[in-house]
Amino acid sequence: MANAASGMAVDDDCKLKFLELKAKRTYRFIVFKIEEKQKQVVVEKVGEPTQSYEDFAKSLPSDECRYAIYDFDFVTEENCQKSRIFFIAWSPDSSRVRSKMIYASSKDRFKRELDGFQVELQATDPTEMGLDVIRSRVG
Repeated sequence: MANAASGMAVDDDCKLKFLELKAKRTYRFIVFKIEEKQKQVVVEKVGEPTQSYEDFAKSLPSDECRYAIYDFDFVTEENCQKSRIFFIAWSPDSSRVRSKMIYASSKDRFKRELDGFQVELQATDPTEMGLDVIRSRVG
């Protein structure tokens, strides 16, 4: 069973959905939440490949912490189509202190379970994970 030091357990569906995003590009994004009563991280929402970054940003609650994975497509200066998988730790200033602590203490274990993202972002408000920030981190 998970404890505060090791972080929350990770539901198998989290790993499964992440592998589908990574290998098959089934989703554009995945939002994960911690279920405190069950002491585990679960999938809250998935975004279809056709959904935009704006759709993703809107799916994060303004006053609750979440973890998220976003598959960002871009074109290089050499005109090559590429993609980067972002891990975003969303911890808005307005969320509960207890929630911030639980998400912070569980983050490393959760990241170990999801092997294969390329860029990590920590965001406390939407400007810290805006599309301009995402673009600046792909290089």
